[in-house]
Amino acid sequence: MNVFAEVESRVLAALRGLQEKGVLPAELDFSNVAVEQPRDPSHGDLACNAAMVLAKPARMKPRDIAEALAEALRLDGDVVSAEVAGPGFLNLRMRDAFWHDVVAAILLKGPQYGASDVGEHARTNVEYVSANPTGPMHVGHCRGAVFGDALANLLTFAGYDVAREYYINDAGGQVDVLARSAFLRYREALGDDIGEIPSGLYPGDYLKPVGSALAERYGRALLQKLDDEWLPLVRSFAIDAMLAMIKDDLAALNIKHDVFFSERSLTTGRKNQIEAAIAALEAKGLIFQGRLDKPKGHDDEEWEDREQTLFRSTAFGDDADRALRKSDGSYTYFAADIAYHYDKLQRGFRHLINVFGADHIGYIPRMKAAVAALSDGQADLDIKVCQLVKLFKAGEPFKMSKRAGTFVTLRDVVDEVGRDPVRYMMLYRKNDAPLDFDFAKVTEQSKDNPVFYVQYANARAASVLRNAREAFPDLEVIRDGVITADLSRLTDAGELDLIKKAAFFPTLIEGAARAHEPHRLAFYLYDLASAFHAHWTRGNDLPQLRVIQPDDRGVTTARCGLVASLKQVLSSGLTVLGVGAPEAMR
Repeated sequence: MNVFAEVESRVLAALRGLQEKGVLPAELDFSNVAVEQPRDPSHGDLACNAAMVLAKPARMKPRDIAEALAEALRLDGDVVSAEVAGPGFLNLRMRDAFWHDVVAAILLKGPQYGASDVGEHARTNVEYVSANPTGPMHVGHCRGAVFGDALANLLTFAGYDVAREYYINDAGGQVDVLARSAFLRYREALGDDIGEIPSGLYPGDYLKPVGSALAERYGRALLQKLDDEWLPLVRSFAIDAMLAMIKDDLAALNIKHDVFFSERSLTTGRKNQIEAAIAALEAKGLIFQGRLDKPKGHDDEEWEDREQTLFRSTAFGDDADRALRKSDGSYTYFAADIAYHYDKLQRGFRHLINVFGADHIGYIPRMKAAVAALSDGQADLDIKVCQLVKLFKAGEPFKMSKRAGTFVTLRDVVDEVGRDPVRYMMLYRKNDAPLDFDFAKVTEQSKDNPVFYVQYANARAASVLRNAREAFPDLEVIRDGVITADLSRLTDAGELDLIKKAAFFPTLIEGAARAHEPHRLAFYLYDLASAFHAHWTRGNDLPQLRVIQPDDRGVTTARCGLVASLKQVLSSGLTVLGVGAPEAMR
């Protein structure tokens, strides 16, 4: 039950009734009419903007529309009051039984409460992480990994057909550097003294097992080969080893991708997909030969003013046209990225979401231009940027051991505090805001630790239900798909406020999915948990508000229904975030 959608349908019916009576013009667009939470709960349960958005097209005063609509809605048996405020805002209060139906709906729908079909099964590609396969994932990748995974969960829950994708950057010079670094460790495994790792190679100890595995497979045979003979063998071996490490690191965060797409495959398959993508753009008149202005701040000695193959990205909002070939004739990184996104479009995706690190912000306009050009504007690309993560402990900058040689790994962080705190806290800030990750804060058991506070609310709810069954062994809130609890016994203002917060869950899911903002769910769960804990505390001072009333089975059953509904929302929300919903906490 989505109460906002339900009441909105009643508002629209009332508006159409006003049209039939001639109060409103016959031709009006109601698409911007919405029912939402009032900014101030004291104003009512729900607020409607109908009068404000219809006044201009109807050529009427907002307040006149609001008064007519309020009068019509007062005939609805679920509406206790419909009051006009200010220039034409309409505030509604609903009868208690309307909110009791929300509890029943949550109990009946179970894990499907809040799930939506707003996505209409639209094929959506979410590409995230896509770190170079040259070593273990670092803490910077962690945030993008969690964000992308939670967003994919959210979109799936909201009815989108989601594919989770990882783009393997295995065609650039960095994988040759990886191969040479692994070859050095291979020599080390054979007993050679390799000395200090040369500048420009990867120094991390994580390549030692790769060197040992190469030695085990090839013995000393690779030493007898020329560079162009051993390099492709070692490169392929090392990339596979790094991908296995990356997948293992992601698994520690409960992250799995559906597709691992190789950049190298763009030019090694049956057809050259980069050439195909460029040809598609050329057919649209978007490829030309020209010169580019020297970028600001570029070193004059390194700048080469030459005619080159360019994509007319300025036609799609970019601030400059973009080169597709380097001076040596090889493709630019951008050309490969165009081909990769062209492949996504050919696979039938029309909703594309990429999760970038903060260092790729400047790349966004050209990628949006490429997708707009390739799809003739029929596909949309949303690029979400995850800002940097700074590590702290008890408020002080924290430096962990760096097993990778040069950076703190994702696995270091997960091993230090656990999966759930990492995932929740990576989502407890909007993705484009910097994040301070405090190891002490995310492991303390207090209200200041959001993940603990939300999980504790779920565990507390589970404990209440267990205790209630001990007091009333045959207590059942729902049996065979029928609500057995008399929910009309839920009359306390605090109980009704909790129901209203739980009722917002479906709307929250839809809004967060449309905006691609999973942090909204993390915030919402914390607010719901806080309200539940606060109401529980009231019971310490007012025994009549406690869930378990030994002398009143009816009110105990009704309150257990409320607790079970809150637990369901908390559990479902945590599941979407990829965080555990424990039944008990130590």
